[in-house]
Amino acid sequence: MNNSEFRRLGYELIDWIADYFEHVEGFPVRSTAKPGQIKSVLPQEPPAEGEALDSAFADFRELIMPGITHWQHPGWFAYFPSNNSPASVLGELLSAGLGAQCMIWQTSPAAAELEEVVMEWLRRMIGLPAGMEGVIQDTASTSTLCALLSAREKTTDYAINRAGFRAPLRVYASEEAHSSIDKAVKIAGYGIENLQKIETDEAYAMLPEKLENRIKIDLANGYKPACVVATLGTTSSAAIDPLEPIGRICSQYGIWLHVDAAYGGTAALLEDKRTMLKGAEAIDSFVFNPHKWMLTNFDCSAYFVKDKEPLIRTFEIHPEYLKTGHDAEVKNYRDWGIQLGRRFRALKLWFVIRNYGVEGLKAMIREHLRLAALFKELVQRDNRFELLAPVHFSLVCFRMKKEGASEEELSLLNSSLLEKVNSSGQVYLTHTALKGRYAIRMAIGSRLTEEKHVRRAWELISEKAPSLLEQ
Repeated sequence: MNNSEFRRLGYELIDWIADYFEHVEGFPVRSTAKPGQIKSVLPQEPPAEGEALDSAFADFRELIMPGITHWQHPGWFAYFPSNNSPASVLGELLSAGLGAQCMIWQTSPAAAELEEVVMEWLRRMIGLPAGMEGVIQDTASTSTLCALLSAREKTTDYAINRAGFRAPLRVYASEEAHSSIDKAVKIAGYGIENLQKIETDEAYAMLPEKLENRIKIDLANGYKPACVVATLGTTSSAAIDPLEPIGRICSQYGIWLHVDAAYGGTAALLEDKRTMLKGAEAIDSFVFNPHKWMLTNFDCSAYFVKDKEPLIRTFEIHPEYLKTGHDAEVKNYRDWGIQLGRRFRALKLWFVIRNYGVEGLKAMIREHLRLAALFKELVQRDNRFELLAPVHFSLVCFRMKKEGASEEELSLLNSSLLEKVNSSGQVYLTHTALKGRYAIRMAIGSRLTEEKHVRRAWELISEKAPSLLEQ
């Protein structure tokens, strides 16, 4: 492809993306493809000779699009949002066009220094304590793994990096913590048996007294506590673990405190939501994802640390071929995480903040919170339904009721309701289990979602309910 062909097809692709933004509501939110359907229409062998990308683009439209689930659809209420924006897409395009590999300062000084500036912006925007420093990781899963590895090394005076495990270390998280904690515990070598799941209260938040009791028992039995993971916005119900008492416990026992705010952290843009950060001075590491609820397309995870030394000492390595004359003067982010190679993620984040401004981002969050409050009210007004969790952010957990039905019967009833609603193609919701109870999750956060889409979701739910309740 020569440059003139690139320019022509590039304009065509941008036009297609702009049209997609405008007309995404015309697609079914959840792909209707069956397992193996997309694979069956693709050739088994790669082309021996190159071909014009016009044909590949045509195949994308005809063969690939039917297998796409539309995360940017205004009827997207599944999982959590992973919203994007025109500003972010253009920033990503520029990054791809530059093709920079930003592993150290010297390989692209602007990438390193823009990341440093943008991460300080984010720290100020959400109200984290002064002095915390940030780095962009790919996902919260990676950020949490970095936290657990740093905690492991600091707890053992960096002995495990040198000589491997000598004694068991404990990690603590609530029973509602994300599955990435389990995975990170395994990858970091703690062993899944050393992950202690702490009981939660009726609002699904960690009980600090249960945490402290577990720590005391472990100390008496010869275990060494290494890390506590608190969550601000759990995946199932957006529960908020009480940071202040958990932080006091961690400080008392010398335990690393990591905070997983992958979803809920964006809400801290609003001053009235920063009560969840009370006690933040005890935090050792903190993660939230701009690629969830801050209009920055996947992937972009903001990871902050109170003290960068444990992070760098855990990951730094200095082969001769990576040494430069500026290393003592700059931040080489290759030493702030697992990967050596790094994308220029700061560019799209910079574009988003520049384009929307802090006030524009706040306005979006406020609107999503308003829509969640509206949906909560619709649920509460209808005696066929019940809320199953407090609504802290833009996630509403609810279910349909049926007098005399067992939990198993209610699970089947609500599972059927969910499938009927999702089969409409107009909306997509997902489910979870809260203390053994099947719950439908309504997660509002798409850039394009308006009140009419939330009301339409409720209409569909209300329309499908009677036939199921009569069975």
